[in-house]
Amino acid sequence: MEAPVIIDLPSTTTSALNKKLVEIREQGGQVALGRVLTLVIVADDDSKLEEAIEAANGASREHPSRVIVVAKGARTAAPRIDGQIRVGGDAGASEVIVLRLYGPLAAQGQSAVVPLLLPDAPIVCWWPGAGPKDPDKDPLGELAQRRITDSAAEKNPVKALTTRAKAYTEGDTDLAWTRLTHWRAQLVSALDLPPYEKITGATVTGEADSPSTELLAAWLAEYLKVPVKRVKSSGAAGIISVTLDRRSGPVELHRPDGRVGTLTQPGQPTRRIALQRRSTQDCLIEELRRLDPDEVYEAALQGLGKITSGTNGKTGAPAKADVTSPATAAGSAASGAHK
Repeated sequence: MEAPVIIDLPSTTTSALNKKLVEIREQGGQVALGRVLTLVIVADDDSKLEEAIEAANGASREHPSRVIVVAKGARTAAPRIDGQIRVGGDAGASEVIVLRLYGPLAAQGQSAVVPLLLPDAPIVCWWPGAGPKDPDKDPLGELAQRRITDSAAEKNPVKALTTRAKAYTEGDTDLAWTRLTHWRAQLVSALDLPPYEKITGATVTGEADSPSTELLAAWLAEYLKVPVKRVKSSGAAGIISVTLDRRSGPVELHRPDGRVGTLTQPGQPTRRIALQRRSTQDCLIEELRRLDPDEVYEAALQGLGKITSGTNGKTGAPAKADVTSPATAAGSAASGAHK
């Protein structure tokens, strides 16, 4: 792939960066004005930074954007901003502005970002690594209509998820939730097939520190209104299996290898389903498709307190829940799912 044009501006100012952007536009037309949003990436200036920029570049092919990267450098260094502009080539349909902030400026990301925002364009803030406990109260998060975190990137993923659930504000989301889209779609599709029986309980098994497993169990608890057991396993990464109990026999979706799932249920042929883990780029593309609050995610967060822990994949005889149609209940949950 063609390399982007990279312009370095060491020890610069935001005014100088803006001036250079205008100059590039006038001289070569390299920077288009048709951006649909501003994506602000907030991360430490480390080896993982380029991975986040690459994902944003890929997402920009569907969502042309101005990408502003706030890379926090050494806090003990002298205060300065090292700027960089990337356009064309593998920068995708975006213009990328990298701000490396050093010293006290590392905590002043908002002041550096505001002069570079596109007028009248929505703002999305993304923390690809460790993020704030309350994204809406973060100085950069306050600027954004949407705030994307990733609990799986935290030192304690499940604790980070539950902390943010308590501080949830409309516009918050988590890539741990976005990774569930295909799982939710498959489960809803399975319940649209006969026999149309009530779901009486569910078991979700996955890695002990998998926030996606927690969210999947919470989503089922919230929308099916049945007892849901969350089983922790060290045998595989991420989500391993989901079992939905019915009188005629369970619906089981099992993915032991992180790539291919097997769906079994009474009266239906066994199906193999592609359920490979989604890339960060795919998840980011999906999240940038919507700028309105994700009500289904909000409801799933409320279900976190309704799940119970277990030690194996077997459930007892849970009390029957008042669910008139499992397919309808799960379908309403999926109505807000990302397409």
